[in-house]
Amino acid sequence: QVQLVESGGGLVQPGGSLRLSCASSVNIFGASAMGWYRQAPGKQRVLVAVIVGGSTNYADSVKGRFTISRDAPKNTVYLQMNSLRREESAVYFCNGRFPWSSKGAYWGQGTQVTVSS
Repeated sequence: QVQLVESGGGLVQPGGSLRLSCASSVNIFGASAMGWYRQAPGKQRVLVAVIVGGSTNYADSVKGRFTISRDAPKNTVYLQMNSLRREESAVYFCNGRFPWSSKGAYWGQGTQVTVSS
């Protein structure tokens, strides 16, 4: 069973930065993809950033401001968020796809990010 645990959310002022962490209970190199999604109240969950193999992809709205990265020895994926905007307040979720596992894809419990002055 794969467990993903997010941390690093909180309250930040507009224009500020946060770094989210997603700790995996298994080796992340076993994942076909690791990504970050966000869900604002009353809205659908949407992709923010993803690592697939050695490549990264971002939602257009975050390009140039957010960076997804991974630390293999720590089995952790990060999302560095800079120049945060009010409209980016949401619950941020980590997702991992592990083709060898029984479920295939797993979600963390989410971490709240609030951008407000």
